[in-house]
Amino acid sequence: MEPSSQSGPAGNHDRSQSNSNAVALLRVFLYCLVVAVFGAWAISYWTSSPADQVVLNPDAKPRVISPRGDLAADEKSTIDLFENSADSVVFITTSQQFLAAGTAKVSEMATGQGSGFVWDKEGHIVTNYHVIKPIVQGSGRAHITFADASSYVASVVGTSPENDLAVLQVKDFQGKEFTPIPIGTSADLRVGQKVFAIGNPFGFDHTLTTGIISGLGRSIEAEDGRQIDDLIQTDAAINPGNSGGPLLDSSGRLIGVNSAIYSPSGAYAGIGFAIPVDTVNAVVTELIRFGVIKRPYLGVRFAPPTINAQLGIQGAIVGEVIPGSPAEAAGIHPTVQDPQGGIILGDIIVAIDGKPIQNYGDVVNVLFDHKVGDVLDMKVIRGVRPGGTAEEVELQVKLTEST
Repeated sequence: MEPSSQSGPAGNHDRSQSNSNAVALLRVFLYCLVVAVFGAWAISYWTSSPADQVVLNPDAKPRVISPRGDLAADEKSTIDLFENSADSVVFITTSQQFLAAGTAKVSEMATGQGSGFVWDKEGHIVTNYHVIKPIVQGSGRAHITFADASSYVASVVGTSPENDLAVLQVKDFQGKEFTPIPIGTSADLRVGQKVFAIGNPFGFDHTLTTGIISGLGRSIEAEDGRQIDDLIQTDAAINPGNSGGPLLDSSGRLIGVNSAIYSPSGAYAGIGFAIPVDTVNAVVTELIRFGVIKRPYLGVRFAPPTINAQLGIQGAIVGEVIPGSPAEAAGIHPTVQDPQGGIILGDIIVAIDGKPIQNYGDVVNVLFDHKVGDVLDMKVIRGVRPGGTAEEVELQVKLTEST
């Protein structure tokens, strides 16, 4: 059977009709889309509040400043304290010199930074030993920058690693007048006192932070593993770079040298430590005199001064006696526990060579006035405990050299 002669034209007609329908549907879709977009814009325009519309004001002017009035009394005192102390505080950077690879050119590279303060008009600068340790153990220089941005090279006069203290001296200062920091005492400090720390945390020079004394008589381990005793604990922010800077009381007097922070991360965590000024005064004087500490050694660790305050006791309370020390050889007694669980205080040193002893700091000062081999006449109160009877004992202690 032959195919119908109408089959070809009929197929073309069907395809044409299908294409026309598709075009019509597309036109309807586009029309609806345009209407929807326009409608949405119109609704948004007519329903939006005037506040949503940006209105520019070419006549706008700066706000009028409100009068501040007088500063609060404590603000004024803090400002005065900082301004009076700033010239005494310095920024310390250490550097090492080295030969650039492949050349004969000498270059200098920074190795550390910290803080310090002016001790006297001869240009002595006090800081922490660990701040300048890299140049003590190798070759290098210490650069001292003052608040007026003047900078000088300083030489190392002496160091006391066991106290984490060092003394530098500015060289070639060309007539610069130094402003020594006022010196206070740490013998009468009390927990809760306001304190002020000035230093260069993270390189931000002459930064002031404030806080209180959080504790007294604290002990920490120094970088060389030795124990540093009788430290001041503070919550004033102390960060890397604050080391060696002054801790001041509300009168602007030096009461400590900021030395360490207690923090798992190495950053401020609310616990900082400072070396008490009575120790600083004795150590720095010795370093300026002789360049080294030839300290007579007693061999005791004392109870913190808070124990004295709690018990109302004057004198230096012996907490621990070091085995093999002069104190042990002389028969000095440490604090111990009795069989019933009570505490028997160690010997309370109340006089040395006839001079009354009020606290641990007095013992330190006495030791600095003596040399190795001297014999101390010591008076102690022994056997202090609740309900017990104490006795006065006189001892002689022959000092040896500290190691």
